[in-house]
Amino acid sequence: MAKPGKKYKAALAKVDLNKLYSPQDGVALAKETAYTKFDASVEVHMRTALDPRQADQQVRDVVVLPHGLGKTVRVLVFATGEGASAARAAGADLVADDDETLKKIEGGMTDFDVAIATPDAMGKVGRLGRVLGPRGLMPNPKAGTVVPPQDLERTIKEAKAGRVEFRLDKTANIHVVIGKASFDAKKLYENFAALMDAINKARPAGAKGAYIKRIVINSTMGPGVKIDPNQALSVEATE
Repeated sequence: MAKPGKKYKAALAKVDLNKLYSPQDGVALAKETAYTKFDASVEVHMRTALDPRQADQQVRDVVVLPHGLGKTVRVLVFATGEGASAARAAGADLVADDDETLKKIEGGMTDFDVAIATPDAMGKVGRLGRVLGPRGLMPNPKAGTVVPPQDLERTIKEAKAGRVEFRLDKTANIHVVIGKASFDAKKLYENFAALMDAINKARPAGAKGAYIKRIVINSTMGPGVKIDPNQALSVEATE
């Protein structure tokens, strides 16, 4: 394992590892300790008290971050007929309404960030599960990515604006990117607040006692900054 470099050590020196920071201070510190030459992503990692094996303790939902993710989001839509026409009119980057495109995806073509489907197209999408599933690109009603044609315009616009899915993984953790280190601290905090508001609302029926046990925020390759979970769950998203 490589030893930490000078830049990482300098960033780490700014963080009190024994302190639980307020959400605003923690987000600002995660931005301040970004040191990569590229524009690092700012990531939120949550340790929950949930049991991923229990059906009533699952977390899966979406949130529209008010300031987006700081990147161009490419959207693919699986649809037919009027749905395909509506998807193109709404600005989809790629519409899979023919066998040729479906075969390309089946062969491993995944040059897109979000996949949306209309219900009538899901029969054909099913066979692409082995390609889309591992990459987190499989359309799913729970994630709001299987929608009727009349909802395509709204769903595509939300995806391009910063619509992010979050879900509980097999280790009872939730990982979400909330923006770039180049964002000003206020925008990053407002994105964080929107996420925590959505996490709070997504609390499953089977959750008992503490819901979120630990929250750490960091930039790509940057040191982790511990956030007070109680304060984080009480922040209110700005409209």
